[in-house]
Amino acid sequence: MEAVTQPAIRELSRATLHDFALIRAAVHGHDEKAYAELMRRHQRTVFRLVQKMVRSTDDADDLTQETFAKAFRALPNFRAEYAFSTWLYRIATNTAINFLRKRKSSPQTLSMGSMVMTDAGELRELDFCDQGLNPQEAVIRDQRIGLMRQAVAQLPPKHAHMVTLRYFDELSYLEIAQELRIAVTTVKAQLYHCRQRLLHLVKNSQHAL
Repeated sequence: MEAVTQPAIRELSRATLHDFALIRAAVHGHDEKAYAELMRRHQRTVFRLVQKMVRSTDDADDLTQETFAKAFRALPNFRAEYAFSTWLYRIATNTAINFLRKRKSSPQTLSMGSMVMTDAGELRELDFCDQGLNPQEAVIRDQRIGLMRQAVAQLPPKHAHMVTLRYFDELSYLEIAQELRIAVTTVKAQLYHCRQRLLHLVKNSQHAL
């Protein structure tokens, strides 16, 4: 992170200066609390921003987590001539746009029972009853179900359990947090990484189809 010049500092808001201090602590001091504080200060605004774009609370939750993951990885390259919020919201907007683009161009790809995973890494419920699958399509569907089950089995047990609670038992993030006695933010972050891992595992297995 580049140093902020004295003339620039006088023009910056107190909130922006506080963000800069947190960024320095996070990047140079490897202070986990600084990362957490940056997320706490901006999480609600990022969530509202992406929710307006994707019009889904669950998707907005996931994209908010993805936004902060990207931002924190790139934090050492942050330029202090910009407000952190401006930089962060640009990342959030681009993340939501990429999500919408993938969702538009990529319909269902992989299914697990009545669940489907898209290329955007979403797990969605589908109804196959009215789709009139021919025998060949039914075989392909069953093969994909098997691949998804194999992928879930490769997750660490606690992550596989979390995926089951969320996408099969349909528990909310809060209910999962209470069930596992962990923070809601931890549930959201771990489920995001679970989906990314599942997508990677299943894509590698698709060559078998």
